Amino acid sequence: MILDLVFQAKMAQTHFTAAAFLVLVFISSSVLMAESGIGVNWGTLSLHKLSPSTVVDLFKQNKIEKVKLFDADPYCLNALRGSGIQVMVGIPNEMLSVFSSSTDACDLWVSQNLSRYMGKGGVDIRYVAVGNEPFLTSYSGQFQSYVVPALLNLQQSLAKANVANFVKLVVPCNADAYESSLPSQGAFRSELTQIMTQIVSFLNTNGSPFVVNIYPFLSLYGNSDFPQDYAFFGGTNHAVTDGANVYYNAFDGNFDTLVAALNKLGYGQMPIVIGEVGWPTDGAISANLTAAKAFNQGLINHVLSNKGTPLRPGVPPMDIYLFSLLDEEAKSILPGTFERHWGIFSFDGQAKYPLNLGLGNGLLKNARDVEYLPSRWCVANPSRDLSGVANHMKIACSSADCTTLNYGGSCNEIGAKGNISYAFNSYYQVKKQNSQSCDFDGLGIVTFLDPSVGDCRFLVGITDSSSSNVEASGGQVNFWILILWGFWIYIL
Repeated sequence: MILDLVFQAKMAQTHFTAAAFLVLVFISSSVLMAESGIGVNWGTLSLHKLSPSTVVDLFKQNKIEKVKLFDADPYCLNALRGSGIQVMVGIPNEMLSVFSSSTDACDLWVSQNLSRYMGKGGVDIRYVAVGNEPFLTSYSGQFQSYVVPALLNLQQSLAKANVANFVKLVVPCNADAYESSLPSQGAFRSELTQIMTQIVSFLNTNGSPFVVNIYPFLSLYGNSDFPQDYAFFGGTNHAVTDGANVYYNAFDGNFDTLVAALNKLGYGQMPIVIGEVGWPTDGAISANLTAAKAFNQGLINHVLSNKGTPLRPGVPPMDIYLFSLLDEEAKSILPGTFERHWGIFSFDGQAKYPLNLGLGNGLLKNARDVEYLPSRWCVANPSRDLSGVANHMKIACSSADCTTLNYGGSCNEIGAKGNISYAFNSYYQVKKQNSQSCDFDGLGIVTFLDPSVGDCRFLVGITDSSSSNVEASGGQVNFWILILWGFWIYIL
C-alpha cells in the first residue's frame, strides 16, 4: 500500500496594494477558520438491526449532521426525513454497468431514490456516491470502464430532475488508486491516469470534491514492519522526511500523496473529503478499544485543529466520515475478521469507548429506548460430553458472528467450553432466543446468569425493528427492477 511505500522511502515576494493585502488576509483567515465537518458511515449489514428511527435519534443526540449510506436504503431515507442531516447516498458497484448504458435506468433511479425524498420536509441529500472504491486493485478492473459513462448519464438525470444544483456526484476511491515512494511524488496508478483525469475534470466542472478512503489500520495489519506509532497521532520515532516536509503520521502522508497526484493532473486545489476512516475494536491484533479510541480521538483533534498537512497547511479535509457508526455482524470477513467491528457504537447503539466528536456535545451518548430480548443466554451444557460439538459450532458460527473468538479477539482466551458457549449464544440471539435454537442435540442449555468474562461480552439480542412500510418496500423493488433491466440489456 501507499503507506508502506512512504515508510520504506523514509528508511531508504509578490507585492500587493494595501487593499489587496487585506482581502488576501481575510480570505486566508476564512479558510483557516473553516472547520471540517465530522460525519459517520451508516452501514446496515447487521444481524441485530436497530430501527432506523432509533439510529436517527442517535445522530441527533450526538449532534451528527452528516451521514454516508452505502445505498439508497428506503428505510434509512424515510427515517431521515425532516432531520436536517446532510446525506450521501450510494450506488453499489454492481449497478454501474446498467447506469453506464441506460439513461432511462438513471432517470428511474434518480426519480425513485432522490426526487421522491427531497423537497420541503424531506431528506437533505447532498451527494450521490457513484460506486464504492470501484478501482480497488482486487477488483481487477471489472468496474473500471463503467464509472465515467455512469457519471455522465447520472448527471443528465440530475439535471432533468432539477436537482443538479443541490446534489453532487462523487466517486469514493480507495487509497490504492494512487502510489508513490514519498508523498510529494504521489501519482495515480498508471492504468488509471486517463480515467482519473476524466473523473477529476468532471468533479471540478460540477463543483464536487474528491472522496477518498484512508485506513492506516490496514497498513499496520498488512505489514509487520509498519511502525505502530506512525499509524496514530501522538508522535512517532519513525517520521518520514520528504524534502523540507516531515510527516509524523500515516494519515497526513497518505492525504498529501493524493494532493500530489491531483496536482499532477492540474487540480492540486481540489477539495478532498475523507469518505471512510476509522479503527476496528475487535477480531485481530491491534484491533481493540484502546487503539480505536486513540486513533479516532487523535484523528478528530488533528483535523479540527485546522493545521492541515505539509502540502495543504491550514486546509484540512473538507469533511471526514468516520467508519463506522455501528458494528455490522453480517459483513464479509474476507479482508479480515476485524471487518465486523469498526463501529464507534456496538450493534445496539451503545458507545464502545469515550469519544468526543468535536461537535459541541461532549462524549458519545447512547441510543435511547432500545428494546432488548430477555436477559438469558445459551451456553454449553456442563453435564454433557462436548467432544462431538465441532459441527454444531460450525453451524452456529455460519449463521452468527463468532469473530471475537479469533486470535487477537476479545474472547480469544476464554477456553474451549467458553468458545462453545459463545458460539451457541451468538446463534441463540440471532434466532431471537427461539427455544429450539439452544438445543444443539442436547449440548446447549439456557441460563439466566450472564456468562460474560472480562472484556468478552456475551450479547443479548434486540427485538425486530418495526420499520417496514409500503413506500420503503417500493424502493427495494426498484433495485431489482434495475438489476433485471441490466440483465436484459446484457443478453440482448
